[in-house]
Amino acid sequence: MRRAASRGAPAAADAGAGAQTTPGEAGQRSTGRWTWRRWRAAAAFAVAAAALFCVYLRLSGTSPMNSDSANVLLMGWDMLHGNLLLHGWYTADVSVYTTEVPQYALLASFLGLHPETAHVAAAMTYTLATLLAVLLAKGGTSGRTALVRMVMTGGMMVVAPQLGASVYALDMIVDHIGTSVPLLVIWLLLDRFDRSPPRYWVPVLTTLLLTWVLIADPIVLVVGVAPLALVGGIRFIQGVWAGRGTRWTQRVRAQWYPLSLACAAAASVLWARLAERLLTARGGFTVNPVVVTFTPWHEWRTYFPPLWKVLQLYGADYRGLTGAAFAFAVLHLVSVALAGWAVLRVARRFFGGIPLADQVLAVAIVLNVVLYAVSDASTQGAHEIAIVAPFAAALAARTLIPQARSAYRGERNPAGSVAASRLRLGGYASAALVLAGYLGSLGYGLAGYWQASSVTVDSGGRVAVRALAPYSTQPYLWLANRSWYDPASHWANFIVIDTQTRRFATWVPRATIEKYAGAPARTYRTGPYIIMVWDENLLRSLPP
Repeated sequence: MRRAASRGAPAAADAGAGAQTTPGEAGQRSTGRWTWRRWRAAAAFAVAAAALFCVYLRLSGTSPMNSDSANVLLMGWDMLHGNLLLHGWYTADVSVYTTEVPQYALLASFLGLHPETAHVAAAMTYTLATLLAVLLAKGGTSGRTALVRMVMTGGMMVVAPQLGASVYALDMIVDHIGTSVPLLVIWLLLDRFDRSPPRYWVPVLTTLLLTWVLIADPIVLVVGVAPLALVGGIRFIQGVWAGRGTRWTQRVRAQWYPLSLACAAAASVLWARLAERLLTARGGFTVNPVVVTFTPWHEWRTYFPPLWKVLQLYGADYRGLTGAAFAFAVLHLVSVALAGWAVLRVARRFFGGIPLADQVLAVAIVLNVVLYAVSDASTQGAHEIAIVAPFAAALAARTLIPQARSAYRGERNPAGSVAASRLRLGGYASAALVLAGYLGSLGYGLAGYWQASSVTVDSGGRVAVRALAPYSTQPYLWLANRSWYDPASHWANFIVIDTQTRRFATWVPRATIEKYAGAPARTYRTGPYIIMVWDENLLRSLPP
């Protein structure tokens, strides 16, 4: 290029042009215009991110903070104050130790121990999932194709949280939706280098990132490790088979990259288990084991109701709705249809040279939904398949809006996308906040799980309420610190019983309490709650 330009410059000068631009200056101007476009795009992306965060924060406020989120916030608060390994803590089956716990600790350092901190964290998580899904949908495209892909993905994610169960699953609960954020970062990395010569450090970094997120959430085995290992193995076999006619060692050496990705997925499991053993040896937290029960074949063949919860992820659960709410829910079925069609398109072209990210996303979606449908995970709610939301949104845009040279070219695309959505933004007062104010003069006590840590955080730590196990008077070591129940360190003199529903009314059995602690010295009532107060330390009276 330099030689051609140097030959053209004298010709332009001989033409007698008044103010000539040298090739170097033209290149600088071109680069400047390109940089300015990049800055404008980055500014627009930042403005969109801020707007999305505000919307999601308002949506999160429509779902009250529960004890799950409150306990994770207390874990972050403990980490912030020096307990880096969370010594003494018993986590849930999803520890979120390397994902949400540091996030909550960071936010708590600025915002303090308040319910608003949990809402800010939830809105931040879903905003990051949306933005990363948009970037993944863009892929290596540019111009109009990139814009359409990003708008389509953003539209599917923005309208997804339906008031009620969907907001709880996507924009409030601390669970698998947070796991989608680091996984999307991994898929972005692999997609970026899927279009360039293989780099040796990509599998190494993939191993580290998968290990990091696997420590936090075992669902990564299903939606991260297994898809990448499967796709990498298939690509390796395809490459070796296509190169037949050459020496076996040459064919294997030529396909080192997909093989290394499959090995990276497998190695992450070993490294994660090693990290967990080291944490335990150093006195770190204890994870409650994952217990998955599969539904017998003769039952799950005809058991489709759990799959209805998939509709909740995209605001398309129209059951029980009327009027405008019903119409909008039906409109959101378009998102579900796009997601399903995208998975089918990938299935048709799975062995036909489509991008690696498309294969991994499709396999992850299918495995997550199948596991949900045939196991007891379906009894837990839509949050067990929350990862499907950002994965399917990115996959739909990548497969239904193909670029000029794509394996999907030639197939017909379904018309239509999500055009609009109504966001009924509102909030309601948490009963736990009222209870926290009432308990302000008592200080330390016990309650059922759902009335324990939520009250603690609602009071800003002025009142500490610890959970009792269901239908017993024993400590409930689920998202809890065993030091909470140490009678040498704490004086618990009250127990809260919720009489609001049949389940909560029997969570803490009053007869069993009085069997060990005797009759309370005083009894108060406020709303649906009964507060029994003793003049002794209940942690010494109740069974361990």
